[in-house]
Amino acid sequence: MKTSNERILTRECEATMIPAGEKIYLPANTKVIITHRLGGNFTITSDWGMFRIAGKDADALNELIPDMEPLASSAAAPHEGPPDESALWTQLKTVFDPEIPVNIVDLGLVYSLDIQENPKNHYTVYMTMTLTAPGCGMGPAIAEDAKNRLLTVPGIQNVEVEIVWNPPWNQSMISEEGKMQLGLI
Repeated sequence: MKTSNERILTRECEATMIPAGEKIYLPANTKVIITHRLGGNFTITSDWGMFRIAGKDADALNELIPDMEPLASSAAAPHEGPPDESALWTQLKTVFDPEIPVNIVDLGLVYSLDIQENPKNHYTVYMTMTLTAPGCGMGPAIAEDAKNRLLTVPGIQNVEVEIVWNPPWNQSMISEEGKMQLGLI
């Protein structure tokens, strides 16, 4: 019986292995099941394991990019003064660990955001974050998603994301909203 989440890839498609973080190409006609449509990306399973497929490859799944407006460049938006910090946090709430259907803010993975002014009224965001497990190979992909989302905020010229392990992440760092989404409360 076919479910609405079963798909057959219409073309060869780049995918990231979960949790290893290695890039591979899944061949056309591969049978997959979409498990998450979050943050503009897809988490899928196949006979070969679990993978993340970027929203740019949604057509291979016969899908539209879910939940998201296309990424816009902050360089195109005129802006004066410091960026809106709440806009930064809003953008980070669109970034997801592909194994967990909760955004990185509500998971408690974002430890800090520091906004520093550069010459000519441009700003750099320095972000520190962690992962749910030190061996997670998806860290670079999650950090890159966060960087790309933060760069959409008007006034942001550069973003540097550092993954740290201290303090170690634990479930008590998950927000109440995240715990409700995970069925922990």
